[in-house]
Amino acid sequence: MDHFIDIYRRHGDRYHQMIEPEDIDGNLLPALEAVTPLAGCRLLDVGSGTGRLPLLLANRVSQLVCLDLHTGMLTEHSRQRARRGGRWGLLQADMRQLPLPSAAFNVVTAGWALGHFVGWYKAEWQTEMRRVLTELERTAQPGGAIIIMETLSTGSLTPAPPTAGLARYYDWLENDWGYSRRQIPTDYQFASVDEAVAKTEFFFGAELAAKVRVNGWARLPEWTGVWSKIV
Repeated sequence: MDHFIDIYRRHGDRYHQMIEPEDIDGNLLPALEAVTPLAGCRLLDVGSGTGRLPLLLANRVSQLVCLDLHTGMLTEHSRQRARRGGRWGLLQADMRQLPLPSAAFNVVTAGWALGHFVGWYKAEWQTEMRRVLTELERTAQPGGAIIIMETLSTGSLTPAPPTAGLARYYDWLENDWGYSRRQIPTDYQFASVDEAVAKTEFFFGAELAAKVRVNGWARLPEWTGVWSKIV
């Protein structure tokens, strides 16, 4: 089984503990609102995971629907929603075939989700990704915004696609689909270097853990790309 699929199916609690200290400087929300006003909008979040974006945006939007494929993510997301006292919709479905009406949302977001297709589908990633992007645009109303967030590296002092496959995907998103890119720091802030290693190694691996120790990073540098398009 793929490393990330295993985590998404069975370790949603550990995943959420890892992402809670992310974006310590609060750069993500202003980057989203620079694309389009969020106050009072109807928002769909696909590949919603354990609730990173809903927990950030729930108090700003008028309607929020979240969707993920993996049971572990949905279980932890439901727990986090209850802790927050939230009431947003939570669905289990494949983002390539959204069980939702067309033109229903002002904003459609996909955070740190589509990039996995590059690894999971190898030569067919464009075919599978095209299905996703078509669905995102279908569910957005005319004049609505699509916002896609992806990694531009964790554990690097400068932003760059961490793999050649992701670089090709990002270029394709911009040149073939007309998305515009903005890049922001979304650093993690842990209580100590030991905590940084303990909470990230299971996801990012031993190489990053060693780098964290060598550099003494309780604050783990990370960069995020924010791609957007008005449809």
